[in-house]
Amino acid sequence: MKTFFKKYKHILWFSYGFLYLPWFIYLENHVTTNYNVIHMEIDDKIPFISVFIIPYLLWFVYVAAVLLYQCFTNASDFTRNCVFLFTGMTIFLIVSTLYPNGHHLRPEVYPDSSIFTKMVMALHATDTPTNLFPSIHVYNSIGTHFAVIHSSTLKDKKAIRIFSFVLMISICMSTVFLKQHSMFDVLTGILMAVVIYPLAYRREVLPFGQRRKELRVKKTD
Repeated sequence: MKTFFKKYKHILWFSYGFLYLPWFIYLENHVTTNYNVIHMEIDDKIPFISVFIIPYLLWFVYVAAVLLYQCFTNASDFTRNCVFLFTGMTIFLIVSTLYPNGHHLRPEVYPDSSIFTKMVMALHATDTPTNLFPSIHVYNSIGTHFAVIHSSTLKDKKAIRIFSFVLMISICMSTVFLKQHSMFDVLTGILMAVVIYPLAYRREVLPFGQRRKELRVKKTD
């Protein structure tokens, strides 16, 4: 066990969950009625398409799979990914705390009783239409794709990079087609990703416990 943690000490990044999850659950339980309504005119023109529940749910696998893969293959890639994701997620929590928000976009009557629609109904029953922007589904999808295209171990895996891009786009689209988010949430998620990108990918980011002098020595070797 001691050897494991010495080799994978960067796994401590996952302790961020002890900050994020309680804070997010608190917001979900307390931001229920008295909130600022998020809406754009284009929201009313976007149809409800239940089949997009598939990429929407794949988001959980997508983000987790890339994080775990990088955790056990490349500490630097993993650290950059964590810096990107966790910075945006913290900003999201602060925004939702200071500016409680939600939307009224979900259909009052669902158009059919297909398996996909039933899955969306189950999602809507468990996930409140509050704490929406910037959209973490959008932001983390973009961040995960950044992690894939910047991965030192996936740079020659063209098929994976293409699949990642298609999945990222599909997930972003799913947020509005399932009436989970307003277009405003999507746009602010994209904007935040553009702003945070240089912080994680245009500067030197070191894994846990590694000093700059040690990094220079490794590069020289």
